Amino acid sequence: MPAINIEAKIKDILPHIKLGCIEASVDVHPSSPEQSKWIHQQLEKIKISLSPESIRQTTTVKATKDAYRALGKDPNRYRPAAEALMRRIANGKDLYQISNVVDVLNYISIKTGFSICGYDAQLISEDITLGIGAEGEPYEGIGRGTVNIDSLPVFRDNQGAFGTPTSDSTRTMITDKTRDILYIFISFNHNNELEQAISETADLLQKYAMASHIKTYYI
Repeated sequence: MPAINIEAKIKDILPHIKLGCIEASVDVHPSSPEQSKWIHQQLEKIKISLSPESIRQTTTVKATKDAYRALGKDPNRYRPAAEALMRRIANGKDLYQISNVVDVLNYISIKTGFSICGYDAQLISEDITLGIGAEGEPYEGIGRGTVNIDSLPVFRDNQGAFGTPTSDSTRTMITDKTRDILYIFISFNHNNELEQAISETADLLQKYAMASHIKTYYI
């Protein structure tokens, strides 16, 4: 797996930034009825405590939005993925059913407020850097078309930008052909929930996606 580095420019603006990563080999397929039922039951419990105000004040969501503002990006126009998913559940809508692997990611994102970046590891070229999006930098978001990533936190490889906490890209998206994944959690405020979120995600990938060769680490 390529090394991951955080550029000095974004560290200077966001000194508490920390990454938690999961690498694993997985079997990607539609979520089983058992997995779908379990996630639905968990989300019904979570939904009770969700409101626009409680979502805004969730520690991880607030930290991500504050980070966007520090970088010069409007977090209400370019919502972090976790906030968008939480608002969807609060509004009584069902969680998207994509695959067993992506459904785990989305569930953990709603539960924890971390906007988790999920990639097909084999589609990433060479080393990864986390930096700040540039004006006019090309980016195709999953289900969003062209996304203006100027001033967003952005993951890049030698082919260019491929991930942000607002939207992952079509270039490195997880599909039924994916065999190896990389999940990256971004913590912007020394959040002590990061390790727990990583551990629970790894456990669910083992249970529902036959994950093997699991490696977790922090940057």
